[in-house]
Amino acid sequence: MSNKAAVTFEKPLQHLSLADWHSRLTQLKNVAYTQRSDAFELRHSARNLRNETRIETHWDTYHNNDRLSDRVAELDRWREKMRIMLQRLVDEIQALKEEKCNTERDLDGHITPLTVVTECIGMRDCRLGSELTYDDGDTELKNELCIVENNQRLLRDQNQAAWEQLNRLQEVKFKLELDLTDKDEAQSIDSHQLQVDQHCGDVSFKTDPTRVPRDSCTYGNWLEYCEELVALTESTLSDSFSIRESLFATREKARNILRAQQDRTAHTLRKRIFETQRARNELEYQLGKMKEEMAKCLQEIETLERAHEQKIEALKVVETRLENRAQRSGMELCIDESYHGLCDEVQKLRDTIKTLRAKIDATKTTYNSLRDHANKIDQDLQNKQHSLMTDIRALDLRGRLKTGEFGGLATQTDRNIHLSRVDDEIPKA
Repeated sequence: MSNKAAVTFEKPLQHLSLADWHSRLTQLKNVAYTQRSDAFELRHSARNLRNETRIETHWDTYHNNDRLSDRVAELDRWREKMRIMLQRLVDEIQALKEEKCNTERDLDGHITPLTVVTECIGMRDCRLGSELTYDDGDTELKNELCIVENNQRLLRDQNQAAWEQLNRLQEVKFKLELDLTDKDEAQSIDSHQLQVDQHCGDVSFKTDPTRVPRDSCTYGNWLEYCEELVALTESTLSDSFSIRESLFATREKARNILRAQQDRTAHTLRKRIFETQRARNELEYQLGKMKEEMAKCLQEIETLERAHEQKIEALKVVETRLENRAQRSGMELCIDESYHGLCDEVQKLRDTIKTLRAKIDATKTTYNSLRDHANKIDQDLQNKQHSLMTDIRALDLRGRLKTGEFGGLATQTDRNIHLSRVDDEIPKA
């Protein structure tokens, strides 16, 4: 058996020594340890950062929610205060309107005394001969005329002051309503913000959310405005209360002075006059009523004419809408609910115009009848006035002042019924 040498083939690469092999292993181990340490430090710092940012965000959100809650509560307090002020303002406006209406009624009530005293003076000036004297009746009638004119001036001034105060109250009311509306909107927005979180559907990035909104103001300015508005309301309410008291005092004073003077005048005239003529009183009463009714009919005719013109303009608008909608193209030219609604409106407006026209004609006919009848009554009065004595006519005129505040119409009617002896012919209530 022959001996042969073993042949060994090696890769043509550089071989490492055992020391290099150990050195490389140590290097890999050190690098791995270093990277693990760095990764640990990074994870630790990242965890700290997450915790710090989470805590900071939580407390920031908590504090902001607390601020929003405080703001909502503050708005609630101011809203409640503004509501109370607005209600007081509305009540004061209503009270002042009532006082103003009462004063206007008293002012209108002075028309009858003014008419009566003027006519009495004029009638007594128609006396002839030795009866045309400057007696106590003339003196008291002239005094009464001065009192009536002075009362009218005082009441007009008071009404003007009340009207101006009502305007101021309406301005303050408008400011309060506007401020209350703004506060309601702000409270609604702030209350909604308390419910907003990351799960809401409308949460997104916004363009420059930290900008200062245009026309914004500082909190101090807002608080100062609220306090000034409350102070303005209080001052206006106080002024209005003073004006209401002044209206009441002026009315009572004017009423008492005029009543006293009317009693003196009536007492003086009763010494010079006797029984009044019943027919003349009735016709004068009817003439006054007819003139009032004619004025109302004429005013109603003007109102109906304006309403008729407005309906015509409205019909033009509706027909124009229908004609313009007929210009649609293609399938858009459909008979929809709007078309039916506009057609119904056209028909209703046409019917309304016809009804208004008929009512206008009927009202004009009634007015003409009233005018013709009033002319007849006036002509009959002129024929009867020649047969009436001057003092009797003066007493008849002053009979309208004996009941109520100054009107006396109901008593005048009762007096005419009694003088005409038709009590049994009138049905009892």
